[in-house]
Amino acid sequence: MPKQKTNRAAAKRFKKTANGGFKSGAAYTSHRFHGKTKKQRRQLRGTHMMDATNVKNYKKLLPYI
Repeated sequence: MPKQKTNRAAAKRFKKTANGGFKSGAAYTSHRFHGKTKKQRRQLRGTHMMDATNVKNYKKLLPYI
């Protein structure tokens, strides 16, 4: 049986942590910042942990990462 391929689009966007979670950049950060407060913009910087409800699906996309 052949190996499962890693989804390359997902591999470029998400990183797996040592405990099996996933980190990713925050959503809502590409445009329309004039409608967001300074606090919102500051907190959207950097990476965030992915919600636990999505981790099971992303483990299938990234089997070897």
